Amino acid sequence: MDEFVLIFRHEDGTKVASPEQIQIWMKQTMDWIGGIAAQNKFVSGTGLPFADAKIVGHGGVVTNGPFGEIKETIGGLITVKAESVEEAVEFAKGCPVLQGDGNTVEVRKVAKNDGVH
Repeated sequence: MDEFVLIFRHEDGTKVASPEQIQIWMKQTMDWIGGIAAQNKFVSGTGLPFADAKIVGHGGVVTNGPFGEIKETIGGLITVKAESVEEAVEFAKGCPVLQGDGNTVEVRKVAKNDGVH
């Protein structure tokens, strides 16, 4: 069984939901993750807030950001165990992030650290 990262991309970081809508989405997300965990396939996950975010560039140049005003933002990610990329995609299809117009969930296989370099 492999691990896959599901990356939550928001098309428009300037759209701010109401506190009530955020609460609804959080419950939906926790229920969705709970369904994956019930199958013993949830590994880990986290949201990625903008507060205290920094970007480190070439030459060690540090700038504040990223900011929600940019066109596309990454809102969070989870790691799941799956038999195939197709199974991981099925998990992704249930993600509440997809309720937002233009939002996507990127599915990427995690490279195995088997000691071979």
